[in-house]
Amino acid sequence: MQVQPYNLMAHGFLLFLLFSCITSTNIHACKHTERSSLLSFASTVSSPPLNWTSLDCCRWKGITCNQDGWVTHLLLPSKGLKGDLSPSSLGNLTHLTHLNLSHNSLLGSLETKLFMSLNRLEILDLSYNLLSGELPFSLPSSNIRTVDLSSNHFFGAIPSSFFQQASNLTSFNVSNNTFTGYVPSSICLYSSPFLRLLDFSSNLFNGNLSLGLGKCSELQVFHAGHNNLSGLLPEDIYNATKLEEIALPLNSLHGAISDKIVNLTNLAILDLYINQLSGQLPLNLGKLSKLKFVTLDFNNLEGALPPSLMNCTNLVELSLGSNNLEGDISMLDFSRLNQLAKLDLRVNNFTGTFPISLYSCRSLKAIRLTGNNLVGQIQAEILSLKSLSFLALGFNQFTNLTGAMKILMSCKSLHALMLSGSFKGEGMPTDDDMVDFDGCQNLRMLCLGYSRLTGQLPMWLTKLRNLEILLLRGNEITGPIPSWLGTLPRLFCIKLSENQFSGEFPKQLCRLPRLVYEPNITSQLDDISYEFELPFYFGPISRNQNYYLSSKISSYPATIDLSNNNISGDIPTEVGQLQLLRKLNLDSNNFSGVIPDQISNLKNLEVLNLSMNHLSGIIPSSLARLTFLKEFNVSYNNLQGPIPTSTQLQSFNASAFEGNPKLCGAPLPNKCGRPNKGIDEDNKKNNKDMDGLHQLPWFYISSIVLGFIVGFWGVCGSLIINKTWRYAYFRFMYNVQDRLYVMITARINMIKRKP
Repeated sequence: MQVQPYNLMAHGFLLFLLFSCITSTNIHACKHTERSSLLSFASTVSSPPLNWTSLDCCRWKGITCNQDGWVTHLLLPSKGLKGDLSPSSLGNLTHLTHLNLSHNSLLGSLETKLFMSLNRLEILDLSYNLLSGELPFSLPSSNIRTVDLSSNHFFGAIPSSFFQQASNLTSFNVSNNTFTGYVPSSICLYSSPFLRLLDFSSNLFNGNLSLGLGKCSELQVFHAGHNNLSGLLPEDIYNATKLEEIALPLNSLHGAISDKIVNLTNLAILDLYINQLSGQLPLNLGKLSKLKFVTLDFNNLEGALPPSLMNCTNLVELSLGSNNLEGDISMLDFSRLNQLAKLDLRVNNFTGTFPISLYSCRSLKAIRLTGNNLVGQIQAEILSLKSLSFLALGFNQFTNLTGAMKILMSCKSLHALMLSGSFKGEGMPTDDDMVDFDGCQNLRMLCLGYSRLTGQLPMWLTKLRNLEILLLRGNEITGPIPSWLGTLPRLFCIKLSENQFSGEFPKQLCRLPRLVYEPNITSQLDDISYEFELPFYFGPISRNQNYYLSSKISSYPATIDLSNNNISGDIPTEVGQLQLLRKLNLDSNNFSGVIPDQISNLKNLEVLNLSMNHLSGIIPSSLARLTFLKEFNVSYNNLQGPIPTSTQLQSFNASAFEGNPKLCGAPLPNKCGRPNKGIDEDNKKNNKDMDGLHQLPWFYISSIVLGFIVGFWGVCGSLIINKTWRYAYFRFMYNVQDRLYVMITARINMIKRKP
């Protein structure tokens, strides 16, 4: 009997737990109206199934509710959503605080009805969609902290009233749209003291940056690059002392960088490349001890590098290329920059020798001093830079190329070596032991052009088994192009133009593996994704031009450029095997023979230049199948006949065909004669005529054969018999010939007139 109270208590406790669970479940179950709104939203966007099947929408993936069952979080990034943002569905989720639909394909605009109904919103992320239209009058909520509308198609000016409720805003990103008008610096007048990130980059903003940014006392990141901004950097930007990043590249800002920049003691990134900044760098720039990345390329900066810059011991990248900077670079002490990985001072007026202090920067991966006035020789101490992958010292006045190559070919990590324009007039290094087994086996790009180097192509190049780009143009290299060049397994870009090569086009060059077939999948992915440490440009450089620079090896097309040499003989038919070739330049040589019909196999060809040779014959009609051609030139040869009719060939200027007197047809002004109306028309006409002849009765054919026999023996017999018979026979044969000619001509004309 004493056990019953215990059982009653146990049952009561279990009932209490069950009631608590039921009550708890009911508290978190979503409201019916919320569930309906979410299902309505799902029905307007096509996507992979969201598996929203259970009755309780608070349990759906991407949905979070509060204790009262109101939906507070709708988080569906990268779900493949497609369709319009629906105000009628999302607008009913009035308790929503977090909305993330980024990285989808949603269309539509931010309608005021939708935007204003979400008045509790704190996080709004609609980035990487297809949304468009102008922004609403103002932000929907004074609670909003983060707004990310980047990478859409929004346009128009951002209303000045947009930020009137932004008292708690911390991050605002509208990059990669097409917004116009002024950058809304007024944001700092209305925003909260918590504003930390502003990103207006990659739009169409113009005009000056107005005052106001200095009011953002907590601002850490300010990006407005890739716009049309002009004028001076606003002075009050230096009052935002919490700034860590200033990135305003690709604009038209001018004036000097103020000495007040030293107020920004937290600055780590200063990116102002491709502007019109002038004046000298601030002498006390070294006070910015947290600087990591300084990018000021393509401006008009002048004067010497401030020695204090060497106090920025956290520097990782220093890029000051294409300015008017000067001074003896060898006098600077780089030895304290232990973290420096990339140094780019190209196209300035620096003098002196290669800075010995750089050998102490053991983290260096890339050095570019191209286009200065440096002298001297490369020292063996450079081998202490074990991580050096990219070295560009071209267009200076260095000497002793052989010595430099013997040293540099021992750099095991070197991927790009660019020495073009230096070592003027020296000979090509010829030592067979230039590259050993442990040497420069990772080299992908070798540039030794524009130096008037003499000699022949050296055999040690065959040891560079990973070489992909070889640039030797603008030298005085002689001899034939060696056949072993075609054995390099990864070579796809060859530029040997403007030399004195002779002999014939080597057929082995038509077997380059990277131009004949796709490399294996692993190698192909590696080549597509590989990037050099610094972007580069092949040719001579000038500070007056902003070249398109790329660091991706996939950005450079498969090329064979042998132009401006003394190569003779035929263009080999084997050239048709190079099906991955995109540029073929053979102009200004002594090629003869015909244009191989096999060139039409090069379906990826974008540039074909065969001008200024001795080619003869016709332009093969099959070239009309090269539908990717952007440049085409066969001028100044001995070509003849009609230019094949195709939209592609006729789209080029007449200058691409001039210098061939016997060539005719569009786009040349001289029209082809009636018998030559184009190869296709000629073939059609000839086939029609032949069909007509095949329809002639055998009577006429027999008559012709009989006439030949009678005529032959009649003439012979007449010579044997006598003179009178001979004259009579001749008169008879002439009459027979005339009658046959009239009969056959009439028959042919009758056939031609038939429909």
